[in-house]
Amino acid sequence: MVTEKDFLPFGSKQDLLEKIRSSTESKGLLLVISGPSGVGKGTIRERIFEIFPDLKYSVSVTTRLPRQGEREGEDYYFITKDKFKKMIEESRFAEWAIVYGEYKGTPLDFLVEQRQKGNDVLLEIDVQGALQIKSKFPEGIFIFIAPPSLEDLKKRLQRRKTETEEELEKRLEDALEEIGYIKNYDYLVVNEDLEVAVKKVESIIIAERCRVIRYRNIE
Repeated sequence: MVTEKDFLPFGSKQDLLEKIRSSTESKGLLLVISGPSGVGKGTIRERIFEIFPDLKYSVSVTTRLPRQGEREGEDYYFITKDKFKKMIEESRFAEWAIVYGEYKGTPLDFLVEQRQKGNDVLLEIDVQGALQIKSKFPEGIFIFIAPPSLEDLKKRLQRRKTETEEELEKRLEDALEEIGYIKNYDYLVVNEDLEVAVKKVESIIIAERCRVIRYRNIE
């Protein structure tokens, strides 16, 4: 007859709970959200931080000018190209790229320090940046946010009113190319309905935090 003890190699429920509490991995999760420009990554990210206020957000550095409503130190750190290039020389980026003529990157120190403290860190970056992060941190959780269609994405970009017609067409071409990299991600979330998309990302984070691999010495 199988008894409860057969499933409790540490002798009791209390022993098992103590083992779990003491064996949680110290390194926090690395969550990466990316997808085409205009797909709604920023809005989803803001909603996720309302749900998980304990998450740490890695603010990207960029050389482009702020868009309306963007805040220094919250949405991006806005710096000059000369300063950005100096940071590259000093190996201070976990990833960086030139996007539409402007530099954009993820500071390395914040990423490493927060994870070493056991904090879960979320990045919202473009696809080429996400692929660089994956090459350095393959243990990360990579979530691709996709539009329901290119036509829908075009309408979103037009509503944003931040691109010329030529720039808009270039972003749509890039989006088509970026969608081809979905196979490099762990999860796909189609942002047709914002509430549904946010719920899916929320579910992914909850599931990843509950994975047995997050615990060591559970034998």
